[in-house]
Amino acid sequence: MSMVISQGAASWFKRELGLQEGAYVRLFPRYSSGGGLHPGFSLGIATEAPGRPAMEVEQAGIVFYMEEQDLWYMEGYGLSIEYSEAEDDIEYKYEAKI
Repeated sequence: MSMVISQGAASWFKRELGLQEGAYVRLFPRYSSGGGLHPGFSLGIATEAPGRPAMEVEQAGIVFYMEEQDLWYMEGYGLSIEYSEAEDDIEYKYEAKI
């Protein structure tokens, strides 16, 4: 499991969520009618301090993390969050880790 946040994606989060340096962004699986890595689930985001972080990465002064109980969602995969200038939005990209 790995997580990479591009500089552009971090800037998008700061702008869209009104974040300052030192803020936290939690990534977690949530029920969804769409699909992410697993049918019926997608990644949710919350701006809250970690409780039991198991994976975290800092980009542009923001700490992005996943809690221990949420790692099942990423098992066997790496996550890259990138900014799409054309869409002015972020994109989640998953890569199978063998």
